[in-house]
Amino acid sequence: MFDLMPIAYRNVNQLWAYILTETLKRLGLTCAIICPGSRSTPLAIAFAQQAPEIEAISILDERSAAFFALGQAKATGRPVVLVCTSGTAGANFYPAVIEASYSRVPLLIMTTDRPPELRDCHSGQTIDQLRLYGNYPNWQTELALPSADLGMLAYLRQTVIHSWERAQTPTKGSVHLNIPFRDPLAPVPDGTDLSYLRSQLESEDFFAGIANPCPMPYAPCPMPKEWKECDRGIIIAGVAQPQQPEEYCRAIAQLSQTLNWPVLAEGLSPVRNYAELNPYLISTYDLILRNQQLAKQLAPEMVIQVGEMPTSKELRTWIDATQPRCWVIDKSDQNLDPLHGRTTHLRISVEDIKVEERNLSFSSDYGKQWCDAEAKVRLVVDQTMGKIDEIIESKAAWLISQILPPRTPLFIANSMPVRDVEYFWKPNNLGVRSHFNRGANGIDGTLSTALGIAHRQQSSVMLTGDLALLHDTNGFLIRNKFVGHLTIVLINNNGGGIFEMLPIAKFDPPFEEFFGTPQDIDFAQLCATYNVQHELITCWEHLQERLNQLPTTVIRVLELQTNRKADAKWRQDNLQKFAADIVI
Repeated sequence: MFDLMPIAYRNVNQLWAYILTETLKRLGLTCAIICPGSRSTPLAIAFAQQAPEIEAISILDERSAAFFALGQAKATGRPVVLVCTSGTAGANFYPAVIEASYSRVPLLIMTTDRPPELRDCHSGQTIDQLRLYGNYPNWQTELALPSADLGMLAYLRQTVIHSWERAQTPTKGSVHLNIPFRDPLAPVPDGTDLSYLRSQLESEDFFAGIANPCPMPYAPCPMPKEWKECDRGIIIAGVAQPQQPEEYCRAIAQLSQTLNWPVLAEGLSPVRNYAELNPYLISTYDLILRNQQLAKQLAPEMVIQVGEMPTSKELRTWIDATQPRCWVIDKSDQNLDPLHGRTTHLRISVEDIKVEERNLSFSSDYGKQWCDAEAKVRLVVDQTMGKIDEIIESKAAWLISQILPPRTPLFIANSMPVRDVEYFWKPNNLGVRSHFNRGANGIDGTLSTALGIAHRQQSSVMLTGDLALLHDTNGFLIRNKFVGHLTIVLINNNGGGIFEMLPIAKFDPPFEEFFGTPQDIDFAQLCATYNVQHELITCWEHLQERLNQLPTTVIRVLELQTNRKADAKWRQDNLQKFAADIVI
């Protein structure tokens, strides 16, 4: 009987979905996120059939699902598939698609759709899904309607291969496939005899030659001669989350030591977490540059920017004012110079630069001045932080930088956490794997991204404010699918602390209602609703005890309650002071 046939051959839709998922399995796909719905039934069944090679995870909320996929792709470096039904479901993927584009994260998005005859006629759950994500995907197309023709199945196979490649080359990002299906959507007979195709499709010939795309060959790039002739240059290790962080840091260190240029390392660069590799590491540049005399004294002639520009407004203003000659080193095809300076983009990885051996001691006073300033300001910062007993926001980043288990994956939320990390994250040799959504810099999807990063990885930590967590509490619905451990360090100042740092804070009303936006949430009760562990942290020793050794399972929230206005006043009073009395 036909019902005894394998599911793949029960109707044309299911055969189509089988070819698609089998091709992806052979390409190396290991994770597919499936959002519930009717029109996506053939794909949901096909992905479920590919276990255990492909882990299919069902997630209710599409926005949360998309950010979970984003986190998984960040952690593994491989594309993750997202599947949803027709209608507005796919629109909820949009924020993650934007972030994937700007952060260069590979996602393969599959929105299923009504067939053409059911569009533009008020058929239910139907919207215009073509080019749904504008120009953000690396590539996008609509597949043909499923067909049992061998030539059309070959077209499907080749389109899937191309989609996989375009999600990764030349720059990683998302690919959108809009996939129409006619009824029947369940794996029931549709009257088509598919038995004649089995022998052809189950032979190795049809899937022969499917493999991950080979990396593009490259030749080492010699250093521009201008670099070698300059003794007032700096290297900016900007925002970056490379797949091989130690090799990345080593390459920056070799370049620094060859040129005898200091490295200004953003807190969101792995360079601060591999400090022993780089003797010329500058972590307090934002604080140093608040001293106008030092800023003038340390003005560079040349800048090499590796990765994206740091968050620091002080650094950006300083570079804009001094107008040095700039080079941006990054394989991206995007414009990574928001300051529109005298900039040359070298579309290569820093590891691809051919460096020369050089004496490891500084040959110029300029580099020594930077290192002198760093040592003095770092000492003031560490002494100040060490004496703080009360729970304030700024100390959390400083303390966490020293107490996490080696190589812990850490997700840093946007707004104040990323800034406190830049100001205060102390250089260390822990190899912490920092992640963040600094492409579009939004707070949407914070929890879901962190769970995606932690899923089936080493026990992980997230540093977040209360608004970023509340914006994505649907992420807690993933808890029953989640494998691993995530500790959420929650800085609860009951509102948007970053706005306290802006001029609008002086205008209340309407500041508190429209910018501070306190939510007055009892996080212990919220966590209980989702069956998530919660603990209120009342002293720094308590936090250190909880983070020195992480559990291996479940999700827990460690809440630090702070005073938003007092935190803002502390920063306003102290950020200018750390380097105020420094002379070099």
